Amino acid sequence: MNWLILVAAGMFEVVWAVGLKCSHGFTHVAYSAVTVIGMVLSVWLLSVAMKTIPLGTAYTIWTGIGAVGSLIMGRILFGESMDLMRIVFAIFIVVGIVGLKFCVK
Repeated sequence: MNWLILVAAGMFEVVWAVGLKCSHGFTHVAYSAVTVIGMVLSVWLLSVAMKTIPLGTAYTIWTGIGAVGSLIMGRILFGESMDLMRIVFAIFIVVGIVGLKFCVK
């Protein structure tokens, strides 16, 4: 169950990153609220997951989900570049996340 909570924490990290971009420096109230709520939920869920998942593993997976998810959402929502090297290095992050999941006993 804590692995699912960790994935949810990573997804909320993507939510707050997108909200932060849309808030234009916290000048749009609604997006600013989404950003703050996403941050709080993300960190709270991470803390819950860390009750049973080791710190280094949980934090690395959390940031990896946030990084890859933000890269994907940047492409979808904002038309950001998705060249071959960005894809290759995102795959490296995903491989690292999967590897860490299977290293935890």
